Amino acid sequence: MKLILVRHGETHWNKDGLVQGADSDIELNDTGLEQARRLAAFLKNEPLVAILSSPLRRAAATAELIASQHQLSVETDQGLKELKVGDLEGTSISNLPTTFSRFLLKWWQDGEAMKLPNGESLVDLQQRAWKVVESLLERQKTSAPLNRDGTAAVVSHYFVTLAVILKALDLPLEYFIRFRLDLGGVSILEFRDYGARLVTFNDTSY
Repeated sequence: MKLILVRHGETHWNKDGLVQGADSDIELNDTGLEQARRLAAFLKNEPLVAILSSPLRRAAATAELIASQHQLSVETDQGLKELKVGDLEGTSISNLPTTFSRFLLKWWQDGEAMKLPNGESLVDLQQRAWKVVESLLERQKTSAPLNRDGTAAVVSHYFVTLAVILKALDLPLEYFIRFRLDLGGVSILEFRDYGARLVTFNDTSY
């Protein structure tokens, strides 16, 4: 199976540098809508048999535009929501002493399961997101049309995408700080009998 992982387009919170987690249901701005339209054209010729999305509007709107090119409906899954950042929701990233990713790593340096204040840990996030991937892989094995060579798209968020990639590659969660994923970035995982490989990361060439 080929799994196309898509980060949603821009929102005004992204533009303004605000922390945007699971509890912020912010719509795409004009730039984000244009990114999503270009994404849809970019993926038009992919033989998609399933499109899954986070229920948050910034991801769902991106997924709907992609789906419009494939005569497919979007399947929403709560497991694909962004990291619940709790008290950090809506905080200006400029007020943090370092990048948001490094700030999070500091919280978890004493253990990956450490939760953010009124939020969740990367372990929590990875477990729920990976269940969605496992479900897709099971469908590949047991039912049409998602066969061995099927292609599915998953539209979600920054930390969801990185958590899935790290799990697929058997890399430690703290490696998330070594990756950067742009808005609208496309990454592709291929799952074969020998395991998963990352064949594309953060493609914004469209």
